[in-house]
Amino acid sequence: MMAKRRIETMEENRAKLIAAARKAFAEKGYSAASMDELTGEVGLTRGALYHNFGDKRGLLAAVVHQIDAEMAARARETGTQAGNDWDGLLAEGTAYIEMALNPEVQRIVLLDGPAVLGDPSQWPSQNACLQATKETVERLHEQGILKPVDAEAAARLVNGAALNAALWVAAAEDPEDIFPKAVEAFRHMTAGLLARPT
Repeated sequence: MMAKRRIETMEENRAKLIAAARKAFAEKGYSAASMDELTGEVGLTRGALYHNFGDKRGLLAAVVHQIDAEMAARARETGTQAGNDWDGLLAEGTAYIEMALNPEVQRIVLLDGPAVLGDPSQWPSQNACLQATKETVERLHEQGILKPVDAEAAARLVNGAALNAALWVAAAEDPEDIFPKAVEAFRHMTAGLLARPT
């Protein structure tokens, strides 16, 4: 019973730290966020932070993973509402790019994340996205909608295009101006995979 309670307390502490870090990183950015302020806000010590995440970078990785997973779920949901696999693929990519307009996503996932954690395509959360896109591409092949290209190659390029478009939007001086240009180019590029042009 005590062990179960300890695990619950650890999970609660972990959740508190992630929530506080998410708020601090969104408001101040990664480098300006103070770990002492952050742990103090939730009534925990720096020891709890180190125990759960190793260091500040580990905490950022956990926050990025959480937001990136939410982004993927939102994009997938948008895709499933599109009616068919092709429109779903386009809707998912467009939704992902559009999330770059969200200030929290912009700062934490698309600006600080790559600067601190490295290449986003190597993040664990991106692997689930890639697998889902690959499955969609395979279905589209079977339906004769796409040219007979390698499914993994096509999935990596489609995801890479959406990710790079989102990075461009996030880093732009005027993201609202860049967003429609990025989406239009993404849609034209992806259409190149179609067996019969629309």
